[in-house]
Amino acid sequence: MNNYDVIIVGAGPAGIFTAYELVKENRNLKILMLEKGRSMAKRRCPKHTNGGVCVHCKPCSITTGWAGAGAFSDGKLSLSHEVGGTLPDYIGVEKTMELIAYTDQIYLSFKADSRVHGQEITPEMRDVQRRAIDANLKLVHCPVRHLGTEKAQELYHHLYNFVVEHGVEVRFNTPVTELIIENSCAKGVRCAKEELLASDVVVAVGREGSDWLFRQSSKDNISTEVGIVDIGVRVECRNEIMQEINENFYEAKLVHYTKTFDDKVRTFCSNPGGFVSSEYYDDRLAVVNGHSYKDLKSDNTNFALLVSQKFTEPFKQPIEYGKHIARLANMLTENRVLVQRFGDLVRGRRTTRERLYRNNIIPTLKDAVPGDLSLVLPHRILVDIIEMIKALDQVSPGLASDETLLYGVEVKFYSNVIKVDPSFQSTSISNLYLGGDGAGITRGLMQASVNGVLIARELHKKRA
Repeated sequence: MNNYDVIIVGAGPAGIFTAYELVKENRNLKILMLEKGRSMAKRRCPKHTNGGVCVHCKPCSITTGWAGAGAFSDGKLSLSHEVGGTLPDYIGVEKTMELIAYTDQIYLSFKADSRVHGQEITPEMRDVQRRAIDANLKLVHCPVRHLGTEKAQELYHHLYNFVVEHGVEVRFNTPVTELIIENSCAKGVRCAKEELLASDVVVAVGREGSDWLFRQSSKDNISTEVGIVDIGVRVECRNEIMQEINENFYEAKLVHYTKTFDDKVRTFCSNPGGFVSSEYYDDRLAVVNGHSYKDLKSDNTNFALLVSQKFTEPFKQPIEYGKHIARLANMLTENRVLVQRFGDLVRGRRTTRERLYRNNIIPTLKDAVPGDLSLVLPHRILVDIIEMIKALDQVSPGLASDETLLYGVEVKFYSNVIKVDPSFQSTSISNLYLGGDGAGITRGLMQASVNGVLIARELHKKRA
């Protein structure tokens, strides 16, 4: 006899919204959520009270715990099918937009900010669009609802209270060691001290869990295909440089295909008045990220520039490739994030602490180590980044200033894409449903949340 109707592995947005949608429709289901990190109330980063020095908590409170890494992002909900994942490939554009609107209403019911940035096209936005076209940039229209880091944490805590009050059992500090698969059918999961059985298993791990999911896929013959590898830098400039975009879009999604290699480079996760931050993964691997609060603001804007690479067979290790590049940077910095001035990069010289602090731009990541990204990133990626910054300079003049800061490296750890059918059930393992960033299906809060809603609805259909 099964212990549970549904076991959900991972308590990020995909897992949370799977649980929410399940209990909203049927409170009689016996549901267990397993999360390797801590509850929202206990997610505290000692770096904030330790002079900016990471003490390498295990597990990391920034990347694991209730609401996943999204709880320490700046909490942006992208209200466009073109941003944040590949759900339209599975369910179509119309259905994706319908479910984004539905999921957005759930966020609003839990007190998300009612304001949407960039919803109405203004003359100022059209002028930015014109300059983007002149620079061979595609400006993706994507309205954004901004939660803010601290407000996002409050909202996800309220969602926790909702699912628990509706009967969901949530266990923290409980990493799943492996899936229980028998005769190509998911039966449950193994944790350190016990086996837990269920009629259906939902794996909704984020990027932190993507490496574990890749290993499980190899062991259990879960079908996958090679996914995209996103590697780049986080750019930081003064708010004045990005003022027009910040005020009219909050975040402009810009895509460029470079002249030299015809590679796709995109802006990602822009944070007006925000702060550059570090994320730590297993083996103290430091990568860069950024976030912004609703109330606390800096003088700077930061955003990621990511180069997307699609590798072919026999390549099968996108996560290890990204980690390899991150380790090169960590070797030069004693496991901290590296920072370089754009002017130094194009001149082929290492940034020194003296040149860094004579800038108008004061780094918001205080423990970043001045260095040379050309010793870390492949030549092709560096050329792509330089060409992208010069193109963006035509939209936001001053961005290609010598003083603009580049932090490295930013890597998005996606597993090989798990092959799933339109119900998000594995094509090779029955009763195993997969969603979220770790499965390579989504790449942001909104589409991960929508993915959870979709999985829950499929599980309801199954029981109807």
